[in-house]
Amino acid sequence: MNRKFAVCSVEIVKNGSEVQLFPAGEFGARDGRPGPGKVWRMTESSAAAVMLAAVRRKTPMVIDYEHQSLNTEKNGQPAPAAGWFSDLEWRPGEGLYAKDVAWTAAARARIEADEYRYISPVFSYAPDGTVLELYNAALTNNPAIDGMDVVAAATFLIAREGESEGEMKALLKLLGLADDAGEDAAVAAVKTLLDDLASQKEKEKSVDAAKFVPIGTFTALRDELAALTAQVREKEVSGMVAAALADGRLLPAMESWARDLGANDVVALRNYIDAAQPIAALTSIQTGGKPPAGSEGALDETALAVCRQMGVSADDYKKTLGAA
Repeated sequence: MNRKFAVCSVEIVKNGSEVQLFPAGEFGARDGRPGPGKVWRMTESSAAAVMLAAVRRKTPMVIDYEHQSLNTEKNGQPAPAAGWFSDLEWRPGEGLYAKDVAWTAAARARIEADEYRYISPVFSYAPDGTVLELYNAALTNNPAIDGMDVVAAATFLIAREGESEGEMKALLKLLGLADDAGEDAAVAAVKTLLDDLASQKEKEKSVDAAKFVPIGTFTALRDELAALTAQVREKEVSGMVAAALADGRLLPAMESWARDLGANDVVALRNYIDAAQPIAALTSIQTGGKPPAGSEGALDETALAVCRQMGVSADDYKKTLGAA
């Protein structure tokens, strides 16, 4: 790909978040670039293509110092950011603007001190000079175009021979339009897309912050509530189990099972205990419902009553008692 360099600086407006990147219409550098009889061109349709490409980016575009991000591999020097932007706007008769420039503290101080006054976009263009895509920008003190706003634009340009038609077809395809839809249809489709994005951003801005809490605060409150709920449940389960053991609605051998059931489903445990009939004999006999030591044979009347109450066989009941 044939690469050419040019400077198209725009002066920076101090303390602002908006920066003019390109003038509207035809323009060129004071040193004669892009060449004898040639111009660069920013129109409504080319601005639409540039804005659409920006929308498709997942990360914002960077503004560095003196295009150092392009030279860092050659000179080995770092390329710190001066600012970031992603929101572009076409202003008829004026040009293409970055609306949401977030300057770093260091860059803002340099701009306010007049250490930097111009911004320089990096862009590609078609053989006829039409701007195709914006890549990034840089702070610079080498203005090349008269008549644009202050922080200005020194521009590095990438000439892409024979790609103008291909770019338009790719744009139309991306927008879901036919190959012969034309620039007007493309511009209208891009405007609709940008309007939708702007509407979404406005909806996000209109959210009443007073009705919401930070996710960290919400998570902490949720965890605290869960811990308190677990404590209350454990206390409730202990109370129900103790009462049921005392009046014979639960056998001592069933205590562990009852506590596990309550930990997972306190309602199920409550329903079981409420439906169980107290067995008075279990609260009066010294063995607490367990067969006397050495009695391996038939169950007594109390034990049989327990089996009938629980709906279990005598053999299973004896096995349970033996395990306990």
